[in-house]
Amino acid sequence: MTTSNLNIDALLSYVPMFNGLAPDEIARIARGTREIHAARGDILFHKGDPCQGLHLVVYGQVKLAFTSAQGGEKVVEILGQGQTFGEALMFMDKPYIVYAQALTDSQLLHISKAVLFEELERDPKLGRKMIAGLSMRLHQIITDVESYSLHSGRQRIIGYLLRDLPDEEHLPKETTVNLPTNKGIIASRLNLTQEHFSRILHELSERGLIKVEGRKIHIPDVEKLRTFDL
Repeated sequence: MTTSNLNIDALLSYVPMFNGLAPDEIARIARGTREIHAARGDILFHKGDPCQGLHLVVYGQVKLAFTSAQGGEKVVEILGQGQTFGEALMFMDKPYIVYAQALTDSQLLHISKAVLFEELERDPKLGRKMIAGLSMRLHQIITDVESYSLHSGRQRIIGYLLRDLPDEEHLPKETTVNLPTNKGIIASRLNLTQEHFSRILHELSERGLIKVEGRKIHIPDVEKLRTFDL
């Protein structure tokens, strides 16, 4: 891994949890921040490593995953530009329970626990923003567990394809979804095998609900796909 020069103060000022902080506060956090460049496939940390702060993805993609006793991989989360990770374990003073790997060439910032804790003592508003962020992450985990427990594989895939679309009143007639990474990783994220994931995509394609072109999934009738497996 190598480092490069970034305007760390400017990047931090765009992070939601740091919105509203004064320039001197941002500058103090920046002094406790280091740049990380990770090439595709690089491991950022392993399960069991101590958590010394949180990471911010400047660009690229990072997966959080763990390996089962049988050697299979389970992808917990796929993170992209502007997203952070590591907050919960940082507060709990626990080691990482997953490993992090760059899926593409990525640039990240690592913000030290020590400097964040100092700012939390100075400004309670920062604490509220971090709690809000952790609450959103918890809500996503609960939603994932509900999906795995109650929804079929087909429903999970349809939900994933439509996850970034607006509410029902403003759905577009058609759309194209660009998968952020390979199908195997997305399948693991949805708690499916790659074979099951591919089989469902093939089924939806045969029914004319989607058209698959590599990582591009064209949906000719969004409403028809949304209501297909209800």
